[in-house]
Amino acid sequence: MNLWQSFLRLEIVTVYGLSRKETAILLAKFPDENTVKSNKDVADGAIAEENNDIPSDPENVRRQMWTIYNQRFCPKENREGFSGCNDRSSAVKDTAFLAWLKPQYLNWPLSQSSAFCTGDSTPVISDNPFIPQTGKVDDPQLFFGREGEMRRVFEVLNSNDSVVLIGEEGIGKSSLLWAICQQAKNLLFSPRNPIYLDLNRVRDNDDFYTALCEEVGIPKSYGNMLYRNLKNHRVLLAIDNIEKMTREGFTREVRDILRSLAEGQKAPLKLIVAASAPLKTLFNDGQDISSSPLETICQPENIKPWGEPTARDFIQARLARTSVGFTEEEISELLQLSGGHPRRLMQLCYQNYARYVEDVK
Repeated sequence: MNLWQSFLRLEIVTVYGLSRKETAILLAKFPDENTVKSNKDVADGAIAEENNDIPSDPENVRRQMWTIYNQRFCPKENREGFSGCNDRSSAVKDTAFLAWLKPQYLNWPLSQSSAFCTGDSTPVISDNPFIPQTGKVDDPQLFFGREGEMRRVFEVLNSNDSVVLIGEEGIGKSSLLWAICQQAKNLLFSPRNPIYLDLNRVRDNDDFYTALCEEVGIPKSYGNMLYRNLKNHRVLLAIDNIEKMTREGFTREVRDILRSLAEGQKAPLKLIVAASAPLKTLFNDGQDISSSPLETICQPENIKPWGEPTARDFIQARLARTSVGFTEEEISELLQLSGGHPRRLMQLCYQNYARYVEDVK
C-alpha cells in the first residue's frame, strides 16, 4: 500500500464513513494522486484480481460512485464536502474529485514529514511506527480499521438512540470511542458537544457528577437540578470503562439519572459507552432487561478482532512511512499469533520492526 492509499484510508475513509465496498472502489478508482481509472477499468480489475468487494459491471461501479459522491462526500452542515458532487458528467466529476483530494494529500503531515523521508523523498527506516503499544489511539492519523463500526455507531446516534461498544480488553474500544468524539461534529446530523469521560479516573457517584458538570461547564448538581442545568445543552457523553461503575461507591442511581437524561429526541444527553461485557451482565439489575437502566437505551455494537484483510492493510499502512517491508512469512505469523486482536498485533509488529532496526545498526 503506497502513501497515497494510506492517506485515503486514514484521512478520508474514516472521516466520511465509507463502507468496506466503497473503500475498495475508491482505492481502485484513484490508485495514486495522479491517476483516475474509468469505471470499466475498475470493473475489469475486480475480475482479474477476483475482488468481490468491487462490482464486475462498469454500470454498477458508476452507480456506486454516484452514491459515494452524493451521500458520503456531499457537503453537510458543519462538514466540508466535495462541492462538485452533483455534476452530471461522471468523467468531469472524477477528475474534479481527484483535484479536490490532492491538496489535502499534499498538506497531510505524513506526506511531508522529514521524520519519514530523505531529501529525495525516499522512505527511510524511522522510529518504530507501531505505536502506541498500550492505551487508546488518540492521534487521528494513527486510528485505523473501524470504518464499519464507526458508520453503524453514527447511524444509531443519528436515529436518536445511544450505543454501547462491547469488547474484550485491548480490542480498540477506547480508540474508537475517542475517534467518535473527534468525528461527532462532522457526522452527527444534530450537533452535540462531545465529552469523553474515562471512569478509570472517577472514584464514585459524587466524583462522576463533579467530572460531568465540570466538562459541560455547569454548577455541580444532582437529580432534578442536574436536569435543569443540562436542559439547554446538547451533549454526546462518551463514557469509557463503564464497568468501573460496579465498584463500591457507585450505585444504580447514577445509571438511572443517565437514562433519564438520555431518553427522547431532544434529550440533553446521548450516550456512547465502552464496556468489557454486555451491560446486563455487568450490572446486577435483575433478569428482566427492562429493569436495567442503560441496557434499555443503549444499542450494542460488538467490537471484534480485525479480519485478515484489515490486519494486512494495517501493517502495510504503518510500514508505508518507512523503507521496511515485512516478508509474507512474517506477516502470516503475525496474523496467526495475534488472531487479528489490534493490541496484540501492534505489539507483535513493534517487536518485528525492532529487529529490522537492530539489523541496520
